[in-house]
Amino acid sequence: MSKTVTTYRTAESVSPKHPDKLCDQISDAILDAHLREDPFARVAVDVAGGHGTVFVTGEVTSKAQHVDIPGIVKRLAGKVELIERISAQSPEIAHGVDTGGAGDQGIMVGYATNETPELLPLEYVLARKLNQYLYKIWPFDGKTQVTTIDGEVSVVVASFQHTPHEELSASINDWLAQEPLAIATPDAITIHANPAGDWDIGGFDADAGLTGRKLAVDNYGPRVPLGGGAYSGKDASKVDRSGAYMARKVAIDYLKSRNAQEVYVYLAYAIGYPEPVEATVIIDGQQERVVGYDLTPLGIIENLQLRQPSFEARAAYGHY
Repeated sequence: MSKTVTTYRTAESVSPKHPDKLCDQISDAILDAHLREDPFARVAVDVAGGHGTVFVTGEVTSKAQHVDIPGIVKRLAGKVELIERISAQSPEIAHGVDTGGAGDQGIMVGYATNETPELLPLEYVLARKLNQYLYKIWPFDGKTQVTTIDGEVSVVVASFQHTPHEELSASINDWLAQEPLAIATPDAITIHANPAGDWDIGGFDADAGLTGRKLAVDNYGPRVPLGGGAYSGKDASKVDRSGAYMARKVAIDYLKSRNAQEVYVYLAYAIGYPEPVEATVIIDGQQERVVGYDLTPLGIIENLQLRQPSFEARAAYGHY
């Protein structure tokens, strides 16, 4: 007799006022400021913030003359002490990129699934949609988490700053009632609203943040493996960003052309070399080589128009 398999899946989302997401947005706002004046700027900026101080560091080679880092930090983080440590990209790395090569080694994973209109994992989409819904009501630091069992919502966790428990619970129930993807039996759902108690100290006042620390939120949730590093603060010569974006596009293309249920794409690069050392796709469990795409960094940049200053908005709620 075969056993019935039960599938549990959980994903989380964080609001734009979460400390890590504040750092991501500052990093990408600085990138955007450079790209507005110099579309060919080389930018790799990391931010650490917390408790009244924001530290901006990294490497920038750019012709931009009017990048107001203090103004960007104040707009996104409020009045804080700012420490800047920015230098030019090392000549060794610059040489490899100047010749069209990848800015670093790495493995990028792209993913697509037919289980949601966004072609993203269901639990991930639900956590993000709930977070966006709650953030419109309470635009503060906050987190959400959704667990599904066989595609039905089982457990919802939400913690939001300046939000009374009773009101948060009511809003979660309102969202469950109106969200088409949130299939559930009402009596079977467990809701944890501010499970550690109501709270008012959030953002950089409560915790430190760091660029790139919410990689699972930025990608596809914990169901899908992570390959490369952070996206935020990096121009598209860094394949951590451009290669990952292209892997997502390729995954979507194969999902649609093959009428598949689930697609993974793996792109791997060597620093200084333009062509990937691996370009494979797994279509419903069957692996083959990716064909028909220019997968060089320059080809990806042109294909996806990645010299445009459009990255700060992507840093708030995940990049896909």
